[in-house]
Amino acid sequence: MNFKSISYFLGLFCFPISFLSFVNILYSSYFDYFLSIDAYFTTLLISLIVGYSLLYYGKDSQKKINYIEQILLIIIVYFLTALLISIPFYLSNNQVTFINSFFESISGLTGTGFSTFKNIKYLDPTLILWRSSSQWIGGLYFLFFLIIVFSNKKFNYKMISLTYSGDSSYSSQENIKSNIFKIFIYYCILSFSIFLLFNISGVRLFNSLNISMTLISGGGFLPTDSLNNIIQSNFQKIIFITSLLIAMLNFYLIFNIFNKKILAREHKEDLYNNSGFDLIISVISSLSNSGLTLIESDKLSLYFLFITIIGGSLISNTSGIKLTRFYILLKIASSEIIKLISPNSVINKTIFGSDKKITDDNVKISFLIFISFFLSLFILSSFLVLDNIGFEKSFKLSILTLTNTVNSELFNMEILNFANLLTTSKISLIIFMIIGKIELISIFLIFKKIIFKD
Repeated sequence: MNFKSISYFLGLFCFPISFLSFVNILYSSYFDYFLSIDAYFTTLLISLIVGYSLLYYGKDSQKKINYIEQILLIIIVYFLTALLISIPFYLSNNQVTFINSFFESISGLTGTGFSTFKNIKYLDPTLILWRSSSQWIGGLYFLFFLIIVFSNKKFNYKMISLTYSGDSSYSSQENIKSNIFKIFIYYCILSFSIFLLFNISGVRLFNSLNISMTLISGGGFLPTDSLNNIIQSNFQKIIFITSLLIAMLNFYLIFNIFNKKILAREHKEDLYNNSGFDLIISVISSLSNSGLTLIESDKLSLYFLFITIIGGSLISNTSGIKLTRFYILLKIASSEIIKLISPNSVINKTIFGSDKKITDDNVKISFLIFISFFLSLFILSSFLVLDNIGFEKSFKLSILTLTNTVNSELFNMEILNFANLLTTSKISLIIFMIIGKIELISIFLIFKKIIFKD
């Protein structure tokens, strides 16, 4: 393992946390929230020291790491940045334990939205802003990981080859800095646009800022105890739906909109996912793996859970087992049945009527992803059921964890108190929130590298 190069890149991921700390210091100073300002000064100082130390250690390295090392880097980034983000939670006046602080940080970074806080309205406004910021930076990091790391053709288990990438230079090594800059600019523009729309619609400034960071990242943290306290008018509901769709859209589609290159046939899967403009917020919220809702659901909770599994686009802040994988397996299964009935039939193997065709590798990967998902579901449920929360809640919570979706009224899970869970359950949820983002296959690849040293 090239630990020096990993250290160099790891150091770079610490500095955005320093910037967020500085922003919160300015916010605290401007609005006279001096009670918690020391926590952000501490975070700023520690993140700068850790970042520069890691950069210094890796400054003489080759600055080039292979795919397995990149996966390891992503996992370490999640844990290290979560440690830095947990500092203000731990040092706050809310008497938050270390494990709860770390749990809150990972939940924010992965956009899951599980929270150990029960009464959000009583939290320090700076801490509410910090929670939302953790989602925003986590969403940005995830876009970087998807386009730069998971676009590797050798390990194409996220099937990015099926996603339209326009100009191939988007994923080329020479243009990696340009790609990162473009992603950052578009991400900021979309975040600011959502913020302005909510502000214009009558949502108060503080709530507009926090919910814009939540929605663009596909997260679940809210600045209030209930979404109904923020979203009330029909215009606000339309903005809310649009924001969820933006987070769910294939990010290459955003690239093409800004570059005035729209090829509808290359975005068929996104059109299939996003045909829900006329559907209720709950369906779109499930599809976008956000879970935020304005209604309570009991009888339909399993239906919405199923939608979270198939929802989300590949190159976006959402997660889940992509609709394309369902489509591939169902189409191949039906094709095999047709072959048995009529061996001379001509089988159409195109994907959503596009120019791309289903290959044997696509089928194998889709099947492998399903197996790994249900394996993860079984393992996590087994840990959670020991916490005496019941089999049904364990099963639902496992699905929400692996799809990085908040436990809202939509799934009849809002009464679950994460602060009271066993430490083993919290650690299990932390690990599988990350696995929900990077896939269980990533872990297997790292173990294979360590054991066989190939």
